[in-house]
Amino acid sequence: MTIDYSGITRLSQIWPIVAQKFPDLVALHNPHSKPEVKLTYSELWQKIQYFAAGLQALGLEKEEKISIFADNSPRWLIADQGTMTAGAVNVVRSATADVEELIYILKDSDSVALIVEDVKTFKKLQPHLSDISLRFIILLSDETSGDLLNYPQVLELGSRSSLTPYEGGNIESLATLIYTSGTTGQPKGVMLSHKNLLHQVANLKVFIQPEPGDCILSILPSWHSYERSAEYYLLSRGCKQVYTNIRSLKNDLKDYQPQVIVGVPRIWESLYEGIQKQFQQYPANKQKLIYTLLGISENYILNQRIANNLSIEHLNASSKERLVASVKSAFLRPIHLLADQIIYKSIRSNLGGKIRSVISGGGALAKHLDIFYEIVGIPLLVGYGLTETSPVVTARSVEHNFRGTAGRPITYTEIKIVHPETRQTLPLGATGIVLVRGPQVMQGYYKKPEATAKVIDSEGWFDTGDLGWLTEENDLILTGRAKDTIVLSNGENIEPIPLENACIRSPYIEQIMIVGQDQKSLSALIVPNLETLKNWAKQEKLNLDFPQESREHSQLQKSDLYNKIVLEKFRSELNQQIKNRPGYRPDDQIKAFEFILEPFSQENGMMTQTLKVKRPVVMERYHDIIIEMFNK
Repeated sequence: MTIDYSGITRLSQIWPIVAQKFPDLVALHNPHSKPEVKLTYSELWQKIQYFAAGLQALGLEKEEKISIFADNSPRWLIADQGTMTAGAVNVVRSATADVEELIYILKDSDSVALIVEDVKTFKKLQPHLSDISLRFIILLSDETSGDLLNYPQVLELGSRSSLTPYEGGNIESLATLIYTSGTTGQPKGVMLSHKNLLHQVANLKVFIQPEPGDCILSILPSWHSYERSAEYYLLSRGCKQVYTNIRSLKNDLKDYQPQVIVGVPRIWESLYEGIQKQFQQYPANKQKLIYTLLGISENYILNQRIANNLSIEHLNASSKERLVASVKSAFLRPIHLLADQIIYKSIRSNLGGKIRSVISGGGALAKHLDIFYEIVGIPLLVGYGLTETSPVVTARSVEHNFRGTAGRPITYTEIKIVHPETRQTLPLGATGIVLVRGPQVMQGYYKKPEATAKVIDSEGWFDTGDLGWLTEENDLILTGRAKDTIVLSNGENIEPIPLENACIRSPYIEQIMIVGQDQKSLSALIVPNLETLKNWAKQEKLNLDFPQESREHSQLQKSDLYNKIVLEKFRSELNQQIKNRPGYRPDDQIKAFEFILEPFSQENGMMTQTLKVKRPVVMERYHDIIIEMFNK
């Protein structure tokens, strides 16, 4: 069912339309809150209006800025859309971000008021608020603290007040500031207009085509550009959004049987690892059968891709080569269908059994995950974009799911590839900097005209900082980040992320970060998968003692992780995965590596909210270990 939003000029105008169309459908469901929360579209719109009226009664003026430091919940969406309905501009960030970052955002954004997750968030900010003039502070919880208003009180105030409709402004008006979490430097306020966000609402149908009442699982930070635009789009289509988290994801998949899940590569990696662990619990003969069938299915899938001209490694395959591949896939198809009945069908069932679209964005998807989900029959679609592009620029579709690519530009979006130094447009197939132009490109960085001018030129082209190339059919293939590029002392440029994605195919490697700037060769920090390693040692009848937890590198080096046999196992794994990667060259070899036991995470500050490794932070944290590797 299609709803026409073409006449609206503000994002907040979606809610009365969808509430009228689907008043009794459940819009938001949080099964993990206490008490459990369920809101229909009619109830959601009413609460948005009450919240907006409450803000106006507290003195919030149109086009003023109000910060929201909170995380996923129905109340977050009500606060977000309540501020926009009141005519204000919201400034969003996670409540778990560093206090220094939150205070910087509060000041830099010129916010006149503040909405926080709870008393705990307020108390960590309180010592820094004395020199900031705020009209009021609201708790999104039911807690009470001094003169602060809480969420129920604001709704109650709004229910007794009249809402003044926003007048003035237009579709180009500023809607929100999203401060880049980034992996380096001070965060910048990305200025997104209603036009930017409404472009996403109108055009994400390219790769997600939900039906009213479809269940979607929400696991990413609601304030993040990627999750946010996806939520706006899916809710505008009458879907039911169920809030989940990493701990509950496995059970929620079975309990709520979603049709759509939006996530980042680490989530699909986590589900994949869980499936692999299940396989490892089976008897040896059954494991052998499973992996044999997976290998045959992979061969079937790859030949099918070649036959349909959807293989990056075989873009120039002749008609004869494609015919041979077609014959091979036809020969392997019965075995693949048999494997589907005895293995893959069960995997789909464990993931809910009703998935129509798994959307991946926010980072590069490892090749083995693309292959695995295709084998088991789960349509994994990749999108690409940045906070500065609202965010989606390109997307794969079910009809043209070209694995290994970031998809084609969505409607009204242009892409060109330019030389990193001369900025001249490059021909198809040549790798360079990816530039984007379209209605989703931000207005600029808040109060930073010089920074804006560095990334958006006079013709409206935005410099993504990503490296990539285009196929003849306009599919975008990303090869790395310009600023992540490692330049070896011999002048060779190495893109670390594709190599890291290849290495984590090994079941013995949980996480890896490759280093080597200005060095003769590459080295790596490895977080080993101790459980898999212990199983291997047991099978090999090796009496090895692996550490459970250690933060001191000197202690770690004395453990059996540094046993000669274990080190050789990891060298073999690294060499095998890298050499099996398309485009392998000798400079890709990892000459040295060191183990660390503390995984990269948001909690220890080594990952962003979308689970990208903060390379500079990791390099600073393990500076001495990295130097030691290169001095061996």
